[in-house]
Amino acid sequence: MRSTHLFIGGTLLSVLLAGSALAQSASGPVETRKANGAGQTPAFEGQTRASQPAQMPKIEAQVVAEGLPHLWAMEFLPDGRMLVTAKEGTMHIIGADGKASAALEGVPEVDAAGQGGLLDVALAPDFESSGLIFFSFSEPRDGGNGTSVASAKLVQSGDSASLQHSKVIFRQMPTYDGDKHYGSRLVFGPAGELYVTVGERSDRQTRVQAQDVASGFGKVFRIDMSGKALPDNPLVGTDGAMREIWSYGHRNLQAAALDGQGRLWTVEHGPKGGDELNRPQAGKNYGWPKVTYGVEYSGGPIGDGITELQGTEQPVYYWDPVIGPSGMTFYEGDAVPEWKGAFLIGGLVTQGLVVLHMENDKVKFEEHVPLDARIRDVKVGADGTIYALTEQRGGGSTILKLTKA
Repeated sequence: MRSTHLFIGGTLLSVLLAGSALAQSASGPVETRKANGAGQTPAFEGQTRASQPAQMPKIEAQVVAEGLPHLWAMEFLPDGRMLVTAKEGTMHIIGADGKASAALEGVPEVDAAGQGGLLDVALAPDFESSGLIFFSFSEPRDGGNGTSVASAKLVQSGDSASLQHSKVIFRQMPTYDGDKHYGSRLVFGPAGELYVTVGERSDRQTRVQAQDVASGFGKVFRIDMSGKALPDNPLVGTDGAMREIWSYGHRNLQAAALDGQGRLWTVEHGPKGGDELNRPQAGKNYGWPKVTYGVEYSGGPIGDGITELQGTEQPVYYWDPVIGPSGMTFYEGDAVPEWKGAFLIGGLVTQGLVVLHMENDKVKFEEHVPLDARIRDVKVGADGTIYALTEQRGGGSTILKLTKA
């Protein structure tokens, strides 16, 4: 990770106690509200509503940047500044004073209606020599739009910066005339492979394509930096299948990160209930919409209303009610030692940080840090300090620095 020491002079918000306002005692479950999926039961012990850890750190939140446009993602540059994407279709650099630069030139047009816009951003593994960045966005197309991934060179000169040689390297197909469930997170694997998570575009006529390996809806893709499928991808030899697919049967993936072993983990939005933590593996089917721990927003069952089906994978963990996951990182820092080896996930619905303590690839404890704001992204600085990106519906964003009190 990279240094963030350039951020100075923030405004102290308050000292926040880890643990949800809905929580019971430290040994009880974090979430106590009634589940939406009446009669649904977990497939194994600990698959949902894990207990809180006995000891939880007190966390202090400090504003390091405010008055920002409606941001969607952030990424640290080597010098500690932040490269951020704004939903409306602009990219900025947040400087040492917490102020956003002018919009960088070279960003392609985005379709920012509904859930669309300029989405995730990631530095190439060789960024310090190549200057390459990768970003995802809802691309306007003839007949609709779709999630696309582009690469560009970030060129910096003094206080100004721009994107040069910007080009789309991958397009989710088919194009669809909708404004929901684009995904999308970008994660580079340990060998330089790029994982791209996307949604299934939400509507009933598109959601079923999450099960169709000829469609790009509801998938995790695995590509190289030119946008091509990796030759060892699981469906390369399957007739009619998209060669770029890594896993399928997903709903709307807006959280993804590597663990300490370099393995990909994701958290996807469920419907009414049924947010899922998964460790997507090659060629496996994660069930949506045939299998889910959620229900329709109307309260009715989805499909046959089942939670298990042969040939589909069970989530490692699920939430009902939902957390609204967006942004995710695996914590290996020392600034908050209690969280070492845990996943930190942004909560849009729970309006705070969700901390999953792992043991043997299962969730051992779940901890909530309320921040009174929708958390869109989470990143960790070189010194182990945690940063959370907030969003206000129809408004702007704030970046918070979270430290142990």
